[in-house]
Amino acid sequence: MPLASPRTARLSALALGAASVSLLAGCATPGGTQDADVQVVATTTQVADFAREVAGESAAVTGLLEPGQSAHSFDPSAAQLLALGTADALVVNGAGLESWVDDAIAASGFDGVLIDASTGIDLESTDDDHAHDHEETSDDHAEDAHPDDATEDDHEDGNPHIWTDPVLAERMVENIAAGLADVPGIDVDAVRDGADAYVAQLDALDAWIDENVGAVPVEERLLVTNHDAFTYFLHAYDITFVGSVIPSFDDNAEPSAAEIDELVARIEETGVRAVFSEASISPKTAQTIADEAGVAVYSGEDALYGDSLGQPGSDGESYLGSQVHNVRLILESWGVDPSALPAALGG
Repeated sequence: MPLASPRTARLSALALGAASVSLLAGCATPGGTQDADVQVVATTTQVADFAREVAGESAAVTGLLEPGQSAHSFDPSAAQLLALGTADALVVNGAGLESWVDDAIAASGFDGVLIDASTGIDLESTDDDHAHDHEETSDDHAEDAHPDDATEDDHEDGNPHIWTDPVLAERMVENIAAGLADVPGIDVDAVRDGADAYVAQLDALDAWIDENVGAVPVEERLLVTNHDAFTYFLHAYDITFVGSVIPSFDDNAEPSAAEIDELVARIEETGVRAVFSEASISPKTAQTIADEAGVAVYSGEDALYGDSLGQPGSDGESYLGSQVHNVRLILESWGVDPSALPAALGG
């Protein structure tokens, strides 16, 4: 059998890559329109969900990360780099979350519109001291707690989990809408309409959470999670963060025996009733700590959605669904039945 010419081999490789990209796009864009002329790639499951809500039928949105996949240690495949290289826009969470994104852009040759969803959002410090002091941001999280003058330097040492506060999610959506409006060929009016409709849902979500959490005495609003991913949510609704199983906002870290003992002691001292695992993290250590402290553990289908949204068909397959799921379980752990969802959220 004669060997294929270099040109034939190159064309075959490109065809295989294109097929891989088509498969990737089909798997990663539930509900999206693959016939759209504008191609958008988004990094995390959250910003991909935001981008789909904003773009609607005016763009095809491909998410790089799969449900349950961590952004902290992600390594894009060759097919994903090819999809990125041909995209008209790239949406990133920003705030230092995707440490790999610069290399991915360079490797793929991407030269489209780069949209940083964290633009203008002031980040919380990663210093552990912030975990027990929420008073400054308990009442005004929509405005004063998040000024518009943040710079890239502010992002270097900040907690990147900004989407956990629905008000900051609104800011992310507005940033995505503004960026998509600059993409050649996109339907700007459709983008604006999509953003307005989704922001209205986020407003309703924030009001529902505020109403339900606000009905719980402040001293009873205590939370232990798998890792420090909920800082902005906690500050927004004046919830005390007792501690996390993984002593970091990076879900790849590991707790020491001393740190486990310290967390067990804090749980016993404060009267926390439950330890929450997260859907994208192994619950084993959370279970161990809960057993030692003699409290309940929420895991499996009752785990929180933190770094990633859930699988299709799960409560957490969308950002709105993930937030409702999390709040309902947290309220349950406090012995509270949540009110009905507002009509904007399907109630």
